[in-house]
Amino acid sequence: MTDHLHSKPGDVDLTTVAWMQADRLRQRAQARFADSAALQAVAAPQLSEQAMQKVLHELQVHQIELEMQNDELQRAELALEASRARYFDLYDLAPVGYLTVSAQGLILEANLSVATMLGVARGALATQPLSRFIAKFDQDVYYHCRQQLIDTGQAQNCELQVLQGGNAKLWVKLNISAVSETTDCPVLRVILSDISDRKKLDDALYATNRSLQAARIQADRANLAKSEFLSSMSHELRSPLNAILGFAQLMEAGTPAPTPSQRNSLAQILKGGWYLLQLVNDILDLAAIESGKAALSMEDVPLAAVMVDCQDLVEPLAMAKSVTLRFPPTPQPWSVQADPTRLKQVLINLLSNAIKYNTPGGLVEVSYSTPAPQRLRISVRDTGPGLAANQLAQLFQPFNRLGQETSATKGTGIGLVVSQRLVTSMGGELGVTSTVGVGSVFWFELNLSSVTAVAVLPVKLDPAPDAPPATPAVTLATALPVSSGTRVAPATVAAHLPTPRSVLYVEDNPANVTLIEQLLVARADIHLLSAQDALQGIAMARSLQPEVIVMDIHLPGISGLEALKILQADPTTAPIPVLALSANAMSHDIEKGLAAGFYAYQTKPIKVHEFMAALDQGLALAAKAPSGTRNLNAI
Repeated sequence: MTDHLHSKPGDVDLTTVAWMQADRLRQRAQARFADSAALQAVAAPQLSEQAMQKVLHELQVHQIELEMQNDELQRAELALEASRARYFDLYDLAPVGYLTVSAQGLILEANLSVATMLGVARGALATQPLSRFIAKFDQDVYYHCRQQLIDTGQAQNCELQVLQGGNAKLWVKLNISAVSETTDCPVLRVILSDISDRKKLDDALYATNRSLQAARIQADRANLAKSEFLSSMSHELRSPLNAILGFAQLMEAGTPAPTPSQRNSLAQILKGGWYLLQLVNDILDLAAIESGKAALSMEDVPLAAVMVDCQDLVEPLAMAKSVTLRFPPTPQPWSVQADPTRLKQVLINLLSNAIKYNTPGGLVEVSYSTPAPQRLRISVRDTGPGLAANQLAQLFQPFNRLGQETSATKGTGIGLVVSQRLVTSMGGELGVTSTVGVGSVFWFELNLSSVTAVAVLPVKLDPAPDAPPATPAVTLATALPVSSGTRVAPATVAAHLPTPRSVLYVEDNPANVTLIEQLLVARADIHLLSAQDALQGIAMARSLQPEVIVMDIHLPGISGLEALKILQADPTTAPIPVLALSANAMSHDIEKGLAAGFYAYQTKPIKVHEFMAALDQGLALAAKAPSGTRNLNAI
């Protein structure tokens, strides 16, 4: 008899069917033989010899049929045995473990895969509780899964660890279902699947995610520390630069005029100072972009208006370098998806480079194309010396000026890198083609907006060769932060009044106070007051009621921003226009200051004409306010 662990419920059904077919064949043959024998016994005395021969022939035929049926039965039995053998091979050598478990949790049947999985002999599994082979800390998982099956009647599955030949543990997925047997006691079918490899991958993935999360936190901290360091460095560098560049500008424009030798020395001081300031600005800009903190305000920007502004800004440089500019009108009223300020920054950088590194009498030409649907390419072509292959490979490396470090052309080697990353941040692409001795074409692509510009501003034409250069209008606002970081609203410059008007300067650095004092010496219409900290400045503002307050941000005690809040909350000082003058020149510093209520935000080092324009704007605001009830919102 076959061992109970080796037999399967399905085997009983196959055997029964085969034996029933064979038994029917046997019964038919025996019935026919019995009928023939009975007929022969009854009719034998009356049969003739011929009839007897016929009966004997029929018996022989029946015998042959019986033998054939017997052969067929034997073949069926052999096929059944082969099928049973194949079934046992599939059952025992299946890649998963099969178990039949009683309602009490005892193992009734198992295949060889289960024994191999658990690391025990197959015979040792019979009548053993399945829980014995489950890791202790996962037995509750197994019991809960089995109870859910009993309660719901639905197949259940869970993941747990089983013991493997002692203390070793193996992760498996357990599928369990109930099977109705002919007996009153139901049995459970259990399938065990080895998931140890998947669990190892899950653990590795979890560990990797934890490492990435830790690395991201560390990177965020490093970026924050870098931002704080750069902001602090910018402030500390701008403070002494304010004195250097401010006094140099005063000496350059002073009376009596400096001698040629002194003027050359001052020119070198100013050149080095403005270069250092530009370097600081570029480093801060690049750091903000790399850390993902460069604020972009994406909108639909009409291209024609942007090109007019850029042409106005680069024309003085082109005239100084004897370079011809060509700005053809845009063929269509295109609008691109971009940050308008950053778009101008990119264009000014490409145009400035094309002018600075061009040959005398050269050409800079702007062109447009649509390389793909909803994509616009803006190209800036120059007739400069061009770039070799090795230079193109190093083009977008920070601080790499490709051998121009010792030339008279100003530059930091960062602007092109900043431009490329800004274009990428706006969803575009920046590239270059160049031929030595012919020139270069710098281009960038942006997405066209779905909004068509209602009107196109006229593009400014190149001036006639004999026309005198136009004097650029002095504006109090600049669209690009690369000039000085100043952002003020346009206003009519106040007319000089004969009666001196008081301006209060709140500044803790004596050198900066001296600079402003000397700067205002020539302004007989202004009387300068000064305070060394915010609290003193607030007290003087309340008692003296100055026309305008110039406020530093980084002050001892409370900051200039906090002082502004106090001044705004006091009805006696709220109408006084307050101008920020600070070495905190990060873009978020400027935006924060303007949002707080400063009517303008000037950064150090100051540019004399821009500072004076901003100060005159404040005087104009004060003059328009009713006496004693100045209200900036009414202007």
